Amino acid sequence: MRMSLLSIRVGRGHSREAEDLTAEYLGRVRSPFSAEARVFRSEALLLEAVAAERRSGAAEVWLADSRGQTFSSEQFANTIRKLQEAGKRTLLLAIGPADGWSETSRESLAKQGRLVSLGTMTLPHELARIVFAEQLYRATTILAGHPYHLGHD
Repeated sequence: MRMSLLSIRVGRGHSREAEDLTAEYLGRVRSPFSAEARVFRSEALLLEAVAAERRSGAAEVWLADSRGQTFSSEQFANTIRKLQEAGKRTLLLAIGPADGWSETSRESLAKQGRLVSLGTMTLPHELARIVFAEQLYRATTILAGHPYHLGHD
């Protein structure tokens, strides 16, 4: 299963360190999974990419939103496992712009998948990307029975 961490960045401002850490976690993901990060300049461009992925077949869309469902790491991993068992080939995890999703985008994306949340605290956009990247990696280690999740790697 391919996992794509989609995000929106308007303008030039971003942290090289945050980008590197996101890439580090996604780069640790191993077969039968793969992971990538894709950045879009607008909600409209992200929505177009999601629509194209959905047209191509078995893609699941998760929208990062504070009103979404929260998971333990094990629940997150098991939900990914169930998607894979159901024949989903792609998981699109979409993080909105730093100032939040427009209501139109939130409604559109929520109808296509599910809302997921890191919790009730507000996090900087780039930190949310890092946390989701790490959780995608952690999920793959949980599913593989690797000791990373228990802190014994």
